[in-house]
Amino acid sequence: MNNLLEQQRQAHEEIERLEQAIVDQYMEESRTHRERLRIEHIVDKFLERIAEKSKALDVMYEDHDGLRQSEIEALSVSSEFSEFYERLRVIKDHHRKYPNEPVEPPEMEFIHANQEHDENGDDELDKQFSGEEALGRYIDMNTLYGQYINLKDVKTMDYLQYLSTFDDFERTTYPKSIRGSPEYRKYLDAMCDYFYSFFRRAKPLFDLDELKHKSREELDEKWTKGELPGWEEMKDLSEKSTADLYCNVCQKQFSTQTVFDAHLKGRKHINKQKKLDEDKNHTNTGSAREGAISENGNGSPPTPKYDIRKETAWKELLIRKYAEALADVREETKANVERKQALTDRERTLEQDQDEIELDEQESDDDDEDKIYNPLKLPLGWDGKPIPYWLYKLHGLGVEYPCEICGNYVYMGRKAFDKHFQEWRHAHGMRCLGIPNTRHFHEITKIEDAYTLFEKLKKEGQTEEFVADTMEEYEDDEGNVYNKKTYEDLRRQGII
Repeated sequence: MNNLLEQQRQAHEEIERLEQAIVDQYMEESRTHRERLRIEHIVDKFLERIAEKSKALDVMYEDHDGLRQSEIEALSVSSEFSEFYERLRVIKDHHRKYPNEPVEPPEMEFIHANQEHDENGDDELDKQFSGEEALGRYIDMNTLYGQYINLKDVKTMDYLQYLSTFDDFERTTYPKSIRGSPEYRKYLDAMCDYFYSFFRRAKPLFDLDELKHKSREELDEKWTKGELPGWEEMKDLSEKSTADLYCNVCQKQFSTQTVFDAHLKGRKHINKQKKLDEDKNHTNTGSAREGAISENGNGSPPTPKYDIRKETAWKELLIRKYAEALADVREETKANVERKQALTDRERTLEQDQDEIELDEQESDDDDEDKIYNPLKLPLGWDGKPIPYWLYKLHGLGVEYPCEICGNYVYMGRKAFDKHFQEWRHAHGMRCLGIPNTRHFHEITKIEDAYTLFEKLKKEGQTEEFVADTMEEYEDDEGNVYNKKTYEDLRRQGII
C-alpha cells in the first residue's frame, strides 16, 4: 500500500523505533570513555534520522497538493468497503507478481547495526582522533600553534602558554595591527574549523546551533554599542566615518576626501585591488576577501559596511564561546601537556605502552571481573592474577640478568637466572661455541669469559671431552632419563 496515509504510518513507526533504539543505547552500561563516546555517536545518527523523518511528516501533514485529504474522504464515504476491496486487490496483485518476496522486520535494522559494530570494533572511532586527542579527552592545537608563531608581531610563548591564552583576543596575545591581515583571518578560520570538528567528533550531542545563535545575537548587540571586548573603538569610528571615505579593499577609514583620493592612486591600494579581482575571478562567489563563510557554521554573510572587521570580531567571539564550552577539556589538556613535559624518554615510552595495554583491556569482550589490571606488568600467579607487589620485590623479580651466551636474553629474578643454565637456550649457546655445558661454566654469561675459562681448564687437564654416547641425555614418555647409547639399545629392543 503505497498511499500517503501508509507512508505517514511508516514514518511514525520508524520514529518510534528510533526513539526506542536511543533508549536501548542509554540502557547499556558504559564503563569507559570509549563506550560513552560510541553511544553518543550512535544516538546522534538516530536523532538526525528522526529530524529527517519529522520534516518529511510535516510536509505530508501540510498537504499542499490535497492528496491526504482526498484519501481521507475516500475512506469516509458510504462505499468504504469498495475502497477496502480495491486496496486488497492491489496487495494481492503485488504478491502475485512478486511471490515469496522476503520481508525483513524493521527492528532487524538495529540488530544488524549492533552486529556490525561487534565485528568492526572501534576502528572508525579511532580514525577520527589524533593520538594527542586521546578519543576527545584532550584538544590537539599543535598545528594552530605553528600558525600562531608564524603570525607577524605576535607574542612569543611556548605551547603550554598558548593553550592558556589562545582565546585572549583583547589583550597582548594578538596585536591590533594584524587584525586586518589575511594570514590572521586564515588563522581564525582554521581555529573555528578545528573546534567545530572537535565538537562533532568528541561531543556529537552538543547543540552547536544554539551556541552560534546566541553568539551572533551577542555580537550584533555589543557591536552597535561598542561594548565588544577588543573592538570598543568601532563605536566612535562608526559615528565619525562615512561609507564614501572607507576603503573596503585596504580596510581603512579616511577623514578627508583628499587623503582618500591620494590613497586610491597609491601602489599598495592598486596591488591589493588586483589581487582582490583575481580572487573574484577564481572563486566566482563574490569577494574572497569579504569574509566568505563556509557551511561548517563559522558565521553568516558580512554586512556591507565594516564587513570584514565585524566578521573577524564574530570569529573571535565564537572561538571564545567554544573555549568556554571546552573549559574542562582545556584544563585537562594543559595538565596533560605539563605532565608529559616532565617525563623522561623512558617514562614516556612506558606510558605509551601502558596506554596500549589499557586500550586492549577496554576493547576486550570479557567482563570486568575477567579483565586483569596489571599496569606494573607483574608475573601471574597460580590463579592467573598478578602476584602481590611485596612478593615481587622479595624475590627480586625486578632485577635483570642478561646472558650473552643465550643471545643477550634477559632473565628476571635470581631464581630464573640460576635455573636457565640447565635449560635448552643456554645449552644450545654453549654447543654453538663448542664448549661443554658442565658445572665449571655455571654463572658464566659472557662469551669471552667462557672461552677464557675453557682454555684454562684445557691447560689444567680438567676438561671433559664431550662424548655423545655417554653424555647426551634422552627422556622417554614416562620421564625416565637415559644416555644416548642406553636409550637407543632399549628402543631397538622395543622396551620403550
